[in-house]
Amino acid sequence: MKKTSTRLADGRELIYYDLGDATVRDAPDRRPLEPTVTSSEVRRDPLLGDAVAIASHRQGRTYHPPPDQCPLCPTRGDRLTEIPDASYDVAVFQNRFPSLAGDSGRCEVVCFTSAHDSSFAALSGEQARLVLEAWTDRTAELSQLPSVRQVFCFENRGAEIGVTLQHPHGQIYAYPFVTPRTGSMLRQAAAHRRASGGENLFDAVLARELAAERVVLTGEHWVAFVPYAAHWPYEVHLYPRRRVPDLLALDEAARTEFPQLYLELLRRFDRIFGDGEPPTPYIAAWHQAPFGPPADVEGVSRDDFALHLELFTIRRTSGKLKYLAGSESGMSVFINDVPPERAAQRLREVASS
Repeated sequence: MKKTSTRLADGRELIYYDLGDATVRDAPDRRPLEPTVTSSEVRRDPLLGDAVAIASHRQGRTYHPPPDQCPLCPTRGDRLTEIPDASYDVAVFQNRFPSLAGDSGRCEVVCFTSAHDSSFAALSGEQARLVLEAWTDRTAELSQLPSVRQVFCFENRGAEIGVTLQHPHGQIYAYPFVTPRTGSMLRQAAAHRRASGGENLFDAVLARELAAERVVLTGEHWVAFVPYAAHWPYEVHLYPRRRVPDLLALDEAARTEFPQLYLELLRRFDRIFGDGEPPTPYIAAWHQAPFGPPADVEGVSRDDFALHLELFTIRRTSGKLKYLAGSESGMSVFINDVPPERAAQRLREVASS
């Protein structure tokens, strides 16, 4: 992998990740951009303790542009985009309309490929490995920022999810706090350790799932399963067999095997609902341990956390979506229409031949 860092016309950072060591990236950003102005603010909910990002400047962000005006495609002639070069392997840049900025964190866009009509599932193993290396490198860099406590790499895919740019891409949020979801996991891990006499919660979950009928896909270094209490109609968790706190701690064997398993999972997701259906909308989310001081949870450290990826779709059956209505949105109590065991069976049925 070759990494090249440069600046866009308004001062935002752009990083190219290339498969070829000889690749040269020196095309300037020819757009007449003014410096980016953001108004991101993090407020704390006094009742729940949750953090809420207020980012009014995002109202003006690019919204469903036609393909010939996609800002994530490479620059071609006078068609100027966020990527000045005429092609790229993987490109990462600071979001022009960030939810978090300055002391409130940082947001980046990760372009998986220069091919507008492609998808992550269509990448080669080599390309997927390069994305993994980019995620890892950005996690390392962002975790060093003084204000950052947690780095979250994720992909939103599909208009039903709320994606406004159709080019294959994901995002990275560097939060200045430990997110509520991670805080809950750490508290559960601490409670389990006390109740079990020292057992690690994530290790116990993985052992239980390996013995259950919800396993979808296994490799020498990774395991994919539908969790016992899945929130979403089709939800898969992908764990390395060797517990590590973050992407930085993955060994070479796990990195090498990851593309094979992850690409197969994504391709199965696109086959869940049968031929003729539009691509399955999904969210793919990496859960990593917080950085910096330990979270406010006694009895656990960041090494007790287990890196894992959660992949889920909001489509519950052909042509129907799972909406977060009263119970889910009002009380955070999920109601799942698809039994996890049935979801796992379906995901095994659509395996690549």
